[in-house]
Amino acid sequence: MSDSRTLTDHAPYDALLLLSFGGPEAPEDVVPFLENVTRGRGIPKERLTEVGKHYFLFGGVSPINEQNRDLLAALRKDFAEHGLDLPVYWGNRNWAPYLVDTLRELATDGHRRILVLATSAYAGYSGCRQYRENLADALAQLAEEGLPAPTVDKLRHFYNHPGFVRPMIDATLAALAELPAGVRDGARLAFTTHSIPTAMADTSGDPDDPARSAPGGAYVAQHLDVARLIADAVAEATGVADRPWELVYQSRSGAPHIPWLEPDICDHLEAQHADGAPGVVMVPIGFVSDHMEVKYDLDTEALAKAAELGLPASRAATVGADPRFTAAVRELVLERAATERGAAVERCALGALGPSHDVCAVACCPNPRAARPAAAER
Repeated sequence: MSDSRTLTDHAPYDALLLLSFGGPEAPEDVVPFLENVTRGRGIPKERLTEVGKHYFLFGGVSPINEQNRDLLAALRKDFAEHGLDLPVYWGNRNWAPYLVDTLRELATDGHRRILVLATSAYAGYSGCRQYRENLADALAQLAEEGLPAPTVDKLRHFYNHPGFVRPMIDATLAALAELPAGVRDGARLAFTTHSIPTAMADTSGDPDDPARSAPGGAYVAQHLDVARLIADAVAEATGVADRPWELVYQSRSGAPHIPWLEPDICDHLEAQHADGAPGVVMVPIGFVSDHMEVKYDLDTEALAKAAELGLPASRAATVGADPRFTAAVRELVLERAATERGAAVERCALGALGPSHDVCAVACCPNPRAARPAAAER
């Protein structure tokens, strides 16, 4: 930042909205929550009950809402400690507090220019455009109710911000340290993220971004860039320069005839065991917090698979409410505010891809089913 004023000047914005996926908080919430997630896809209730078994194993409660409460509190604390007088609200796509209710509260409280932090770090339909479509829907509902619909802008993708990458480096080193001493130097790294259909991956990102033309589009390119950053830092810290690593996927939920990104983490563990790997550290770079897809797909299924194979394995923590991440959010807020005022500002990013764009193009990460209005685009 160029002067002391910009360290706390959030104009033209008057609020920040933490926007997340949402999750059930009681057994009776599970099927209604899944009905929200899958609305319009014609999935029978019996199938949703079967899918909900992951949640029932955890008492019908997803960890994501508590994780978001922690992040909300951490952001408010960080802002207050640094003199940033910007209120922070929280809304979800699929469960209470619902996005439209939070936007109604923001409008009623008099907020007119809002920044949005989506709890997804990467380009992609599900991680970016779908959130912006939900914002457009909610703003349209406010307009129908006669409320003044605020202007919303979304913070740029933060996957390569130092405040996201550096906590992941430390978490990977901590997970390595959990392995037996004789395993650590030979242990391999499996960087995990949510699998998506390959067609969706190929069209992820801004059409003008060279990363979109890479194999797997911007979604895969961005994950690979972060994985390299972490792998290089771990190599430097441990003195093991040739430690193998790979980007792998988890949480596939689509029809079997549709190609999705592979390999799956459990298949990868089997392949590593067959290849003689002494151990594996799973690093969930695709997730901001330890929600259900981390707790079940990695901590339950994948670690059970590793135990079955006799393969020593551990799992790195996600960023969660790490103070470096909350500081990064503050920096991104001030960066975007300064940019909107026309001021020169440093845009922090690590790796080869540089900082992401502030405003998505209309053709960014297109809806695979049908074109729909989306907020915060040019």
